[in-house]
Amino acid sequence: MSGGRDPGGRSVWASRSSGPGPEGRASRPARTSRVAAPAQPARATRPVSQRRPSTAPAAAAAVRRSGSPPVQQALRRFPNPRLTGLGCGLFCGAVMFLLGHLEALLLGSSLTVYSVLFLPVCVLTAVWVRRGDLMTAPVVVPIAFAVGLVPVADEGGGIGGHLMGLFTALATQAGWLYGGTLIAGLIVLVRRVRLVARRAAARRQQA
Repeated sequence: MSGGRDPGGRSVWASRSSGPGPEGRASRPARTSRVAAPAQPARATRPVSQRRPSTAPAAAAAVRRSGSPPVQQALRRFPNPRLTGLGCGLFCGAVMFLLGHLEALLLGSSLTVYSVLFLPVCVLTAVWVRRGDLMTAPVVVPIAFAVGLVPVADEGGGIGGHLMGLFTALATQAGWLYGGTLIAGLIVLVRRVRLVARRAAARRQQA
């Protein structure tokens, strides 16, 4: 036995204990001390233009609308045209003339029913006239009342009978005529005061 030496004269135990050379160390892959954590996917961010808009203002407006009185909500749903002075006169006269014909056909020329129907027409005329022609409403409603009396007031045949019936109806229904005119005047006055106050507030804000 050669005492644990190889043919070249080196000790076999020394060659085994000395480990691999630089070439062996270079060929062995390096062992990582820590396992790499799996990469987490990046959180997708939504662009500013695609973000959902805030519904807080709309909800607040809905709460305000729902909290308004029922009468105010009903008035908002009501039609709100704006009539000129001429349009106001035509509207009031045409409606009263039509009501007079219907009342004469259905109820037999009842002056009381005609006078009662005159009041809501006065209200609508005063409400629907535009701001620049407010003063025309109290002027046109008495004329429309007289126009609507033509088919209602009839005291006999001929022009004389119609005129007599017209003057008699105006005399007997003067209270309703003055009441409707007063209502239209009060509505117009309130609208005028509010318009002046609104203009004064706008001037103060601009100043």
